[in-house]
Amino acid sequence: MALPNISVFAFILLCFVVIYQYLVHPTFLSPLSKIPNAHPSSHLSPLWILWIRYTGRENRTVFAAHERNGPVIRLGPNEVSVNCVDGGIRTVYAGGFEKHGWYANLFENYGTPNMFSTTHSRPHSARKRMISNVYAKSVLQSSPTLSTISYTILYERLLPRLVVAASSTNPTQGIDVFQLFSALTMDFVTCYQFGLAIGSNWTQNSRGCEHFLDLYRDRTSSKAQFWAGELPNLTKCFKRFGVRMVPRWVDDGNAEIEAWCLSMCDAAAQAVSRGGETQEVDVGDEPVVFAQLLNAMEKEREKSSSTASDQSVAPSSPTILHQQQRLALASEMLDHLAAGFDTSGITLTYLAWELSRHPSLQRQLCAELRTLSPPLQPPTPNTNNNSTNNDIPSLPSPKDLDALPLLHAVVMETLRLHAAIPGGQPRVTPPGCVLGAASADGGGTAYAVSAGVRVSAYAHGLHRNADVFPDPEAWRPERWLPAASDTDDGGGRTARHFWAFGSGGRMCVGSNLALHEIKLIVAAVWTGFETTVLHDEGIEQRDAYTAGPEGGRLVLRFEKAV
Repeated sequence: MALPNISVFAFILLCFVVIYQYLVHPTFLSPLSKIPNAHPSSHLSPLWILWIRYTGRENRTVFAAHERNGPVIRLGPNEVSVNCVDGGIRTVYAGGFEKHGWYANLFENYGTPNMFSTTHSRPHSARKRMISNVYAKSVLQSSPTLSTISYTILYERLLPRLVVAASSTNPTQGIDVFQLFSALTMDFVTCYQFGLAIGSNWTQNSRGCEHFLDLYRDRTSSKAQFWAGELPNLTKCFKRFGVRMVPRWVDDGNAEIEAWCLSMCDAAAQAVSRGGETQEVDVGDEPVVFAQLLNAMEKEREKSSSTASDQSVAPSSPTILHQQQRLALASEMLDHLAAGFDTSGITLTYLAWELSRHPSLQRQLCAELRTLSPPLQPPTPNTNNNSTNNDIPSLPSPKDLDALPLLHAVVMETLRLHAAIPGGQPRVTPPGCVLGAASADGGGTAYAVSAGVRVSAYAHGLHRNADVFPDPEAWRPERWLPAASDTDDGGGRTARHFWAFGSGGRMCVGSNLALHEIKLIVAAVWTGFETTVLHDEGIEQRDAYTAGPEGGRLVLRFEKAV
């Protein structure tokens, strides 16, 4: 007779444990219980935020919740979002919080970590030291290799194509600039990584570019990223039983992309080897980024081998180590390639769309660009000798390009309103974490947060703070002009809330290259041409981590600027 009583007691005890664990503690006793909920169920279950992510509504939904509830909100039982500087991004990202496992789930290549996917700070810092100098602004501005690459891409690939488009008398003929700018930025990135001889030439190969973009869109689709990023274990479990949450063609596309990048890495390794022996490499063919990382890895490998030998420990097999190094290099290069081309291509697309809808501002920009010496425009045909008035055009000084205020303002405002990566950047809270601040910027309330909580900030929300960016949904480049900064603490508030490249030690390592190539391309296009919109259906940005146009295209008409 005792057994049934024990069973009843055990059942009642289990009910109490479940009620305490999933209702009482998260609602009343958890340190997060004082944080406003983004949704009535946020304190009880992650299902609401998972559904929002699955249906592709995260950025706008989270921002709307911040507008209702303040700068610190609770998205789930163990997840919060911040939308402020003090007690927000300054605490989380400048404070060195470790990355969430979401990055490793989504951004590893070849099953191998890279700088972006690494969750812990120490290995990230070690890799960053190996490679960050090739992306330094001073290095980029003085690099003969990048100058040669820029000249080749702009004068030999882009401008001839625009001249042909502008000479058309058909008013309905245009260029899909989303594809064009994706091709251009891919060419810039891969050629700086691997050299002109190995890097892509998609500006002149539309079919190759279109095929890659199809594969890449499948790879970065909201559904594929949701399952891999948010529910990786469940996805793997289903896959073991033959249920694929991510379609097979996505995996096949990833394999094709990885094979392409690996082939460029292998070719670059051979080029470095030949250059180190006897043959001289043309300046434009130098694989700058790849060679830098390869040399740094070789030094690290020699150091490790020496230490292992001194301690009488047998080093790893050279063959295995070589393959590990090969995949580590390829994983890093593919990450730089994907992040570099995609974000810059999106930015240029929306910049072109906005300029094409603001003809007066477009003319002002053209006038400013023509003050460069030399201006970046197509050589003028010379009818006397079928040559040109300037047989060897040259590029303007990078410093002169950087000094153009309207160009800078147009780029910055596009990055603000149309951030290519508006999505959340998840981190993990350490012990003793406090979010929010007793100030106007932090909403006046500070919250103690326990360790191990997922915390994110979103560029989408930070860039729409109406106190910092009045009329935030309007594209207004004048916000960034020197006259505007006079009323904004010298531009300090806008700069602190500008988050297109992140902040802290793990902000975008390639931000200087991105700004450099974007400004060069803008100068090449709008010095000599005017653009108008032909087709912009689907130009609205996707609500996703990386946010290109919903329709995947933008068709503009090009005409010669007067």
